Amino acid sequence: MTMPALKRFVQQLHADGINTLIMEYEANYPFQKHALIPGRYAYTREEITSFIIFCNGLGVDVIPLQQSFGHVEYILRHYRYAALREDADDLSQVCPSEIEKDSLLFTDLFTELATTHTSKYIHIGCDETHLLGHCPKCSKKAAEEGISKLYIDYIRMLCNIVTKLGKRPVLWADIALKYPDALKDLPKQTVFVDWNYGWDLSRFGEHAKLMQAGFEIWGAPALRSHPDNYFITQWQKHFNNIRDFVPLCRQMGYKGMVMTSWSTSGQYSRVDEAENSILDLYAIRHVYPVTGFNILLAAYAQSISNSSPLGVEGFITQYCATQYGFTPRQSTLFWQALKAAPYEVGNGQVESRTPISLQTLIDSVAWAAGIFNTLQPIRHKDEFEHYRLMTSIRLQYLRFTMIEKQVNEESFTYAGVPAAIQKLQALIANAALLDKQFIALNKNSYNPVELQEENNLRNAKLLLLYKRLVKER
Repeated sequence: MTMPALKRFVQQLHADGINTLIMEYEANYPFQKHALIPGRYAYTREEITSFIIFCNGLGVDVIPLQQSFGHVEYILRHYRYAALREDADDLSQVCPSEIEKDSLLFTDLFTELATTHTSKYIHIGCDETHLLGHCPKCSKKAAEEGISKLYIDYIRMLCNIVTKLGKRPVLWADIALKYPDALKDLPKQTVFVDWNYGWDLSRFGEHAKLMQAGFEIWGAPALRSHPDNYFITQWQKHFNNIRDFVPLCRQMGYKGMVMTSWSTSGQYSRVDEAENSILDLYAIRHVYPVTGFNILLAAYAQSISNSSPLGVEGFITQYCATQYGFTPRQSTLFWQALKAAPYEVGNGQVESRTPISLQTLIDSVAWAAGIFNTLQPIRHKDEFEHYRLMTSIRLQYLRFTMIEKQVNEESFTYAGVPAAIQKLQALIANAALLDKQFIALNKNSYNPVELQEENNLRNAKLLLLYKRLVKER
C-alpha cells in the first residue's frame, strides 16, 4: 500500500477495535546500513516515522516483523549476503551454522527497526524453515546434537538480540511445535504465534508441549492464504477459520490474536542471467489485494469483540443489510455466489473430492458472476465492485484454462489453431477491460506501476499461448 492508503487502512482497523498492527515490511523498509535490501517501492524513513506517530495517536501498536531465518529471499538474492545461504541455489533461508555472521546482520536490522518503532515487541518470523540441517555444517551438527538443538540455538541468538534492545521477541510457532525439546532455553518473555488456517492443533507437532512450556501465546487465523490467488478465494474456509479458531484461542487462554493476510505465497521463482548471477525473483503466487476483503475484516473484528463464536450466515445477512442495503434474500444469493465452486484446477482437471468437469465449474462461476451483476447495492458500491471483478477474473481464467486444456489434447492439430486463436483473442480483449477495472478500483491504494505489473503477470499465460499459436515474433 502507499503510505496514505496504509494510514486509511489503520483508521479502518482502529474503528473496528483492533489495537495492533504487525508490519512485515520485507524489502519495503528503508534500511540505512544495509541500503541494498530496500526495494523499488520501499517507504522513506520519514514515512515510517510519520506512520508510527500516526498509529500511536490512534492507540495502535505497530510491531515490526523482520524475517530472520526463512523467507529472506529479498536479502539473500544479493551476493553481498550469499555466504549466509543455507543452500547456494536456494535463497529462502539463512544458515544457522553461520551464527556469528547472521548475528551481525540481524543485530543491524533489528536495531534500525527498534529506532523507528515504539512497540515493546519485535517479530523475528522464523516460520517454515524447511532447509534445517541441509548444508554440510548443519547436517553434521544435526547428526551430533539433533535438529532441535540446531534450530533452538539459532532462535536463542535472535531472541537475545531483541531482548538486549529492550524488546520482547515474537515468532511463529510452527517449527517450535516440530522441535519443542529445547524451548526451555529461550528467554521467558518470548511470545509464540500459533498460526492455524483450519487444521488440527497438532499439525506441526504436539501442541500440548507448546502449551506446557509456559510462554505467552497468540493465535492467528488467515484472511488470505494458500491456495488463494487472483483466480480463487476460498471464502467459506476463511469465514469458518474465524468462526472456529478465535473462540478456541480464547478457550485455551491465548493472550492475543493476529489476523494474517498474505499477499503472496512467500515462495519465489528465480530468473538467472547466468548460472551464478540472479537477474530477478518473482513471487510464485499473487493474491487479490486486501482492498477486496473488507467483509472478512469485519467478521474478524466482530469475532474478537464477542465472546460467542461467529455465526457466519447471520453475520453475512447483517453485513449485507448494513453495508449494501440488501434484503435477506439478496444476502442469501450474495453468500451463495461468494462461496460458489471454490475448487482449484491443475493440468485441466478440477481438484475436488467428487468428480466435477471443468465446464461445470465454469458454469458455476458464470452463475455467480451473473448474481453479482444482478445485485445492485444501495451503499458502498465501490466495495461491492471488488466481488464482481474477482469473479470476472476467475471466470476469465477458467475460460482460458478450458482453451489450454483443449490445445493440450491428443486430438488437437494445426487445423484447430484458428478456432483457438479466435477464442484467445476474445479473452485478450476482455482482459484489457478487466485490467482497467483493476486499476480503477485499486489506484488510490497502490502504486500505479505496481498495479500494471500485477495485470501483466495475471495475463502472462494467456498472452504467451496466443503468441505461440499465431507465431507472433
